[in-house]
Amino acid sequence: MSVAELEAHLGTGHTTVSRCWKITRNDGEFLGFTDHDRDLSFDGVDFKAETGLTAMALQQGTGLAVDNTEALGALSSTAIREEDIEAGRYDGAEVLAYLVNWADVSQRKVLFRGFIGEVRRTDGQFQAELRGLTDLLNRPIGRAYQKPCTAVFGDRSCGVDLDAPGMVATVVVQDVPERLKVRFAAMHGYDVGWFERGAFQVIDGAAHGLSVAIKRDITLADGSREIELWQSLRAELAAGDTVRLVAGCDKRFDTCVGKFANGVNFQGFPDIPGEDWMISQPSKNAQRKSKRKGLNWIRL
Repeated sequence: MSVAELEAHLGTGHTTVSRCWKITRNDGEFLGFTDHDRDLSFDGVDFKAETGLTAMALQQGTGLAVDNTEALGALSSTAIREEDIEAGRYDGAEVLAYLVNWADVSQRKVLFRGFIGEVRRTDGQFQAELRGLTDLLNRPIGRAYQKPCTAVFGDRSCGVDLDAPGMVATVVVQDVPERLKVRFAAMHGYDVGWFERGAFQVIDGAAHGLSVAIKRDITLADGSREIELWQSLRAELAAGDTVRLVAGCDKRFDTCVGKFANGVNFQGFPDIPGEDWMISQPSKNAQRKSKRKGLNWIRL
């Protein structure tokens, strides 16, 4: 990628430039778009023309202000589909915007890098808010001192190996009696409630790549397993689809020790006093008893 050559080309006053956008979804799939009248290709990505995708003027600053812009486009079966937006596949997707010399695509530079924010759609079109990298600075950071664990189950600070036996079950959906309930055949080797507060990840089918949290994990009278979700998937789940169930953790120290034998990595403070400790008062009855016993301390 030659930025210097592109700048030299821009200095001639007679330019052959266009804009390109690369969108990388959270499921790993990426798409390329360009406002040029023919397709362009570089970095292993085909940037498709005639997709109806355009972008408004980009607002950028030298300080920590949040860069922002918007992308407008038409919904189509070959580019951005309405069902994919509805399923949330573009939520938080990474966006790279380039200025490219379409006569020599090696001459290009990155104009914008960020993420997709809110996406609105109407009358066969969509409008996506693009947020710059400085938007991440608006998120609170730092460690919270609390009794429950603050780690994400399976991450580096947690230390639990999700590839270890018993941590994950890959199963086939048997039935979907309700929007929030999914049934499977009997799961031997996994205790009832093992997946509560865990992750429900869809591997194939219309909802592939989507994930939600598990609310309940029970065994029915006929021996089959039923998983209840905290919220419904934003795409259809059907019998025969394959899902991945990840063991759940309720963030308590007893669970960390008893269920996962991982107390050494517990990221909470189980012995920290609760809020009721701040409003505790001396007990008058305890004081009287102490005086009768010849003691001079007050029990709280």
